[in-house]
Amino acid sequence: MLLVLEATRDLKSNRVEVKTPVGMARGSELADALAVIPVLRAGLGMLDPILELFPQVDVGYIGLERSDATATAHSYYCKLPPLDDKVAICLDPMLATGGSASQAIALIKGRDPRRVLMVTIVSAPEGIQRLKDDHPDVSIFTASIDEGLNDLRYIVPGVGDFGDRLFGT
Repeated sequence: MLLVLEATRDLKSNRVEVKTPVGMARGSELADALAVIPVLRAGLGMLDPILELFPQVDVGYIGLERSDATATAHSYYCKLPPLDDKVAICLDPMLATGGSASQAIALIKGRDPRRVLMVTIVSAPEGIQRLKDDHPDVSIFTASIDEGLNDLRYIVPGVGDFGDRLFGT
């Protein structure tokens, strides 16, 4: 939730009045339309906090599966809402080589969003560099930059396979 608050802090908002059970209150609502796209399956663990913050956000899904042999991903599913003139937030908890994130962002950009943001929890310098090279216009928000990748291209020290940990597989 904190990462998404940081990622969206510069988005435009409008002042609104809200009727509560005991009176009127002033508040604000986003002026920018948002779409959130978790990369399946690990990105699903990041979706609920965003839906709590922004219950009217559009949600899409990109399914990418990483090959253990080559560490490259292939796409097996892509269902995106209309992204025209929206701010699209791509969610993937681990940014290792950057290959999956770069591929997901390319799919998102194919739908013409106004802006794309990448939100991840643990990143490797190699993945950050890959995204900077492939998508220099995309801002990256991460909680941790670990030391790098091992021979199997997993983040060190990292947390292992986030999806496996999240879903107990």
